[in-house]
Amino acid sequence: MASRGQVIFWSIISTIIILAGATALIGFGISGRHSITVTTLTSAGNTGEDGILSCTFEPNIKLSDIVIQWLKEGVMGLAHEFKEGKDDLSDQHEMFRGRTAVFADQVIVGNDSLRLKNVQLTDAGTYKCYIITSKGKGNANLEYKTGAFSIPEVNVDCNATSESLRCEAPRWFPQPTVVWAFQVDQGANFSEVSDTSFELNSKNVTMKVVSVLYSVTINNTYSCMIENNIAKATGDIKVTDSEIKRQSHLQLLNSKASLCVSSVAITWVLLPLCPYLMLK
Repeated sequence: MASRGQVIFWSIISTIIILAGATALIGFGISGRHSITVTTLTSAGNTGEDGILSCTFEPNIKLSDIVIQWLKEGVMGLAHEFKEGKDDLSDQHEMFRGRTAVFADQVIVGNDSLRLKNVQLTDAGTYKCYIITSKGKGNANLEYKTGAFSIPEVNVDCNATSESLRCEAPRWFPQPTVVWAFQVDQGANFSEVSDTSFELNSKNVTMKVVSVLYSVTINNTYSCMIENNIAKATGDIKVTDSEIKRQSHLQLLNSKASLCVSSVAITWVLLPLCPYLMLK
């Protein structure tokens, strides 16, 4: 079964391919070389995982005529270059060495997105996607955000002395907000009956998020929502007399607020109740 990170990664790829196929053939000039359409999507990278800087362009029928250059503002040298049907990394900056690739089999259909391996916080910034083909040339800027985000897991808190739920997510950065919601009353304020902590992970700047909700009741659905400027994740839980149902999903946020880059949903999962704690 594919991991959640893989599901996110390939859902982004699918979006890019669809966008590439739908790119309008818009240009200027009656004949000869002209400006070609280049389109980017605001992207976000999860530190330690692979990311995608999304870019499409007006397709060209000859692969050998296509030149792709990725540049990062403030960095001398290229992030990546592809020309004459293959990578040319002779002018690549060392911070990107061994970490970049284009989808070579999709370049011919107008996908010049850049795959960035092992995303680092320092990869954040403004990138330029620059294209040259036999039809002309064009470019577009892309704002790339980096941080950490993960799907929360909500459980009955078996170590507590009162009826409570525990929401945990292993990796977040920047520090997110955590809000609990009740299915019957989404506007309910649980600030006085919940306790949230952020624990810095030992190897990097990411933090573990732990939030406990007290005084919960049986046969109700509760949601733990974690959000920063990059992603929003939600974990839902419903406890009945005989079982626990859980559901969670993750959404990457676009800074332009016009596009959801990707989302992952995990269907309801039935779990046994904690053997020594029953919610009333």
